[in-house]
Amino acid sequence: MAGLYYEEFFVGQEFEHPWTRTVTEMDNVLFSSLTMNVQPLHLDANFAAGTEFGRPLVNSIFTLGLIIGISVNDTTIGTTVGNLGFSETKFPKPVFHGDTLRARTKVLTMRESRSRPEVGIVEFEHTGWNQRNEMVALCRRQAMMRKRPTA
Repeated sequence: MAGLYYEEFFVGQEFEHPWTRTVTEMDNVLFSSLTMNVQPLHLDANFAAGTEFGRPLVNSIFTLGLIIGISVNDTTIGTTVGNLGFSETKFPKPVFHGDTLRARTKVLTMRESRSRPEVGIVEFEHTGWNQRNEMVALCRRQAMMRKRPTA
């Protein structure tokens, strides 16, 4: 698998992910509709035109998912057992249709699992940036990571 095992991470390790993704109106409308988020700020251009933003905002949960998704290929693909939690999630700048996002990841903490000797817990900090180099998302994610298999 392309993902890293628990032993391959270290506190302070940073990843500048090479993937970028331009967010489209379809992404926003489909995601908001699939998750039953009928907030007109995401779905109604006429409504959004009357707000301080002047246009629809991209659903922040889509933004969060995209930023974490961009990180997977470099960090956890095939080696994560699952997410244990998310903390300190922030969206300092809005995302609009047509914005191109990129992501960075930093390893904040690591510890052995107390109940499962074959895994460890890694806390990642993911940040998302738009094409104007503005931070649009930040979150801390605690993931249960597989240890390297023994022969």
